[in-house]
Amino acid sequence: MIKLMWSAVAYVVANGIGLLIAASLLEGFTLGATAFIVAVLLFTVVQTLLGPLITKISLTSMPQLMGSVSLITIFVGLKITELVVGGMQIAGLSDWLAATLLVWIGSLLANVLLPIYVFKQLRDNRRHG
Repeated sequence: MIKLMWSAVAYVVANGIGLLIAASLLEGFTLGATAFIVAVLLFTVVQTLLGPLITKISLTSMPQLMGSVSLITIFVGLKITELVVGGMQIAGLSDWLAATLLVWIGSLLANVLLPIYVFKQLRDNRRHG
C-alpha cells in the first residue's frame, strides 16, 4: 500500500515537473499559480484513465501507434486539462507539439529520478531518524 502511495506521489510530482517545464519554456503556454495545482491533479487523473484506453485502441485498431501512446496520451491529457482548467492556456500548434514533448520528457525524467534519489533519501532518513 505504501509503495502504491509513493508511486502515485511520484506520478503527480513528475507530471507537475513536466507541466512546469513546458510553462516556463514556452511563451504560448500559460499556467496560473492556482490553476497549476488543479491542472496537475486533473492531468494526472486524465493520464491514468486515458493511458490504458489509448493503448487498447492502438493494439486493436492501429498497432503502428504503440510507440507513441505516451505522447498521444499526454497531448489528449493536455487538451482536456486546458479545456477544464481556466488558468491554463496553450496557443498555436507549435506550442502544443512542444508542450507535449516537454511534458513527456519532464515526466519521464522525473519518474526515473524521483524514486531513485528523492524517495530513497526520504526513506533512508526516516529509517535513521
